[in-house]
Amino acid sequence: MAKLCFRFPVFIFPTLSATKQCISTSTEIYGRLHYKNGPANAFRHTFWNYLIAKKCFRWRNNMDAVLVWVEKITNWHENAFPNRELAKKMDLHNNKIGRAIFKEHFSKLESQVIDILREMTSNAIKIDVETDFTLVKNQLVYIIDNE
Repeated sequence: MAKLCFRFPVFIFPTLSATKQCISTSTEIYGRLHYKNGPANAFRHTFWNYLIAKKCFRWRNNMDAVLVWVEKITNWHENAFPNRELAKKMDLHNNKIGRAIFKEHFSKLESQVIDILREMTSNAIKIDVETDFTLVKNQLVYIIDNE
């Protein structure tokens, strides 16, 4: 982690800010459901990656560098805080979609992207250990239904 932060020091503050805002927005929209492995969690992971990229892009207007950072820091997070294998696959998948959303919609307002993500969340696909992720590559995925 220290090596990663040393390589991209300018991204540390925007990443922390994005994380705080992501949790706040996810709680505002979904309550505590985003802490479970349902559709709200898919929203949170996707929005988190989008938001880190958006905030870092303001500091360094280099799409490739920003996306490298976001992938490295969110992959680090998934490895530092181990999860069940399927949950980890789900999180990594939704994280990747968040980066793709940023790349496609980086010039849009955050509120517009939130609307896009909420629509994607409402159409998220429930997965299990048999799921072929190549068939859901552009869709948000989740494991359990929100209670």
